[in-house]
Amino acid sequence: MAKIDEIIHQSVRLQIMAALVGADDDMKVDFSLMRQRLDVTDGNLSGHLRKLEGNGYIEVEKTFVKRIPRTYLSVTGKGKDAFKEHIAALREIIGED
Repeated sequence: MAKIDEIIHQSVRLQIMAALVGADDDMKVDFSLMRQRLDVTDGNLSGHLRKLEGNGYIEVEKTFVKRIPRTYLSVTGKGKDAFKEHIAALREIIGED
């Protein structure tokens, strides 16, 4: 039986993971784009990203583009696996297993 992942289950983190897992393989998503898509503040998004990064579910890359700081997000293999298991658990709950 698949298990609900308490790290992913929180609403904003679930949306972050869905966006990253749904992106093309090896695609990095810009922090600003993610913030706009989720309609959250910088601080709120940063806190959730730290939680996901600390558990090895995402990678956060900070760089500069024409001297402007940019932050890019990508999902790890561990993150993809955890997300798939979380979705499988939800499907079991609603009877779609």
